[in-house]
Amino acid sequence: MSLRTWFFAAAAILVLGALGTIAISSYAPAPLAQAQDQIMAPAEPRVVPDSQEQIKLSFAPVVREVAPSVVNVYATRIEQQYVSPFANDPFFSRFFGPDTFRSRPRESRSLGSGVIVDGAGVILTNQHVIEGATEVRIALSDGREYDVEIVVEDAQTDLAVLRVRNPGQTTFPAIQFADSDALAVGDLVLAIGNPFGVGQTVTSGIVSALARTGVEKSDYEFFIQTDAAINPGNSGGALVDLDGRLVGINTAIYSSSGGSVGIGFAIPANMARVVAEAGVTGGEIVRPWFGAKLQAVNSDIAASLGMTAPTGALVTDIAPDGPAARAGFQPGDVILSVDGTPVADPNAFNFRLATRRVGEIARIERQRQGVTETVNLTVETAPAPAADATATIAGNTRFAGTTVRQLDPALAEAQDLPYDATGVLVTAIEPGSPADQMGLRVGDVILSLNDVATDTAQTFAATASHRVRTWQIILQRDGRVTRSIVSG
Repeated sequence: MSLRTWFFAAAAILVLGALGTIAISSYAPAPLAQAQDQIMAPAEPRVVPDSQEQIKLSFAPVVREVAPSVVNVYATRIEQQYVSPFANDPFFSRFFGPDTFRSRPRESRSLGSGVIVDGAGVILTNQHVIEGATEVRIALSDGREYDVEIVVEDAQTDLAVLRVRNPGQTTFPAIQFADSDALAVGDLVLAIGNPFGVGQTVTSGIVSALARTGVEKSDYEFFIQTDAAINPGNSGGALVDLDGRLVGINTAIYSSSGGSVGIGFAIPANMARVVAEAGVTGGEIVRPWFGAKLQAVNSDIAASLGMTAPTGALVTDIAPDGPAARAGFQPGDVILSVDGTPVADPNAFNFRLATRRVGEIARIERQRQGVTETVNLTVETAPAPAADATATIAGNTRFAGTTVRQLDPALAEAQDLPYDATGVLVTAIEPGSPADQMGLRVGDVILSLNDVATDTAQTFAATASHRVRTWQIILQRDGRVTRSIVSG
C-alpha cells in the first residue's frame, strides 16, 4: 500500500469514528439514564420467610386444606345389551321370533369426582357423571366410602347434588365458595379430582379465559378456561384459588386424543352455588325468567345503533306481561351490564340473571336510541302452569303413554318458539307404550288431531281418547311442521 493510499484510509477511519461517536452520544444518554434510574429505584420490600411452607414455596398448605373436601364418585348403571347385531332388524325378529334377540342387562360403571359443599354430607358434581345411574357411591380422600342419593339432577347446568344416605354423627369437611366474578385471567388455580381413576390428583395452572361458550350443550354456557391439567375422571372435581375456596366445578376438556392439552373448562362457582343451595335445602332449583328474547350485537347492528363496539345483548321480542315488559323493555334495547358487570352477549346476560336470587333487584344498564340508562328489574320466576295445563293419556288409544303440556310464553321461549305459539308440547313418553310405538317424541308440539286444534291440554286429552280408524296428526318437530296419517 502506498503512503498516499494509507493516509486516505486512516483519515476515513478517523472521520467515521468521529461520526460514530457523535451519533452514539446523541441518543445513548436517555435510555442509559432510564436504565440507571430503574436500577437505583427502591426495591419492593422483602420479608424473611417465617414458616417451612414459605421456604418451600409450595401449594401444599392449600392442598391440605382443600383435598379432604374432594371425593371420588362411582356411578353404576344397568344398560341393555343386545346379544346379536340383528336385534333391531324387523325381518330377523319376525323370522326367528321376537324373543330370540332379546337384550340382556349389563352393569357398567363410571368414575368422576365431587366436592363436599355442606358438612351434613352434601356433594356437588356434574350431572353427566351420574346420569342414568342406579347406584352411586362416594369415597373420601381418607378411604371411607358412603352410599349417596341423588337430590338434584339438573341437565340445564350439567350439575347434580348428592347426599350421604346414613351420615350418622359424621361432619364432613365442606369447602367454601368463592365469588367467581372476582376471577381475572392470569390468576393461579388448582384442579383437584380423580383422573383416569388413578386416585386423587392435584394439578396447577392459571385462568386462561373467562366466559367461554360453545364448550358443551347446556343452557348456561359461561365457562372458566384453565390450563391446569383436567382429564377424564376430573369431571365434578374442584377448581380452587390459592385461598382454598371453590371457584369452579371442572366439567370438560378440549382434546383430540382424550387427554389434557391444557384447555380445560369449569362451571363458575356462582352458578354452582345456586344448584348447591337447592340441594342443601332439599328444594327445587328456582330459575329467574326475564321474558324476552335476545341476540348478540354484531358489527352491523352496532353500526346501525351508533355503538362504538359490538357488545351487549339486543332485545328482539318481549313476552306479554313478563318481567321484561313490566320493567319497560322494548325490542331494540341493548343490555350493556347487570349490577355493574358488563354483558358481552346473551349468554353472559342469561348467566348473570340465573345467579341472582328471586326477589332481588337487578340493576340493568341498557341503551335505547343512543341514550344509556339504568333500570331496576325485580328478579322473578316464570308463572307456574295451571293444574289443567298438563295431561297424561291412558286407556285403549294410540296416544296412551303420552304426557303433554300446553304452551305458554315461558315454555314457548324455552322451546325457541314464538311467544304466541299454540299447541301442546310432548313432555314424556312411556317406553313401549302405543305412543312410543307410533313414533311420538319428547319435544314434539302437537298442533291438531283430525282437524281439531289442540290449543289446550284438555282439548288434546279429550280428542286423543276417541277410538277412530285413522288419525291425522299435524305436529312440529325440530322446527318443521309435518302431517302424518296413522291407523287408530
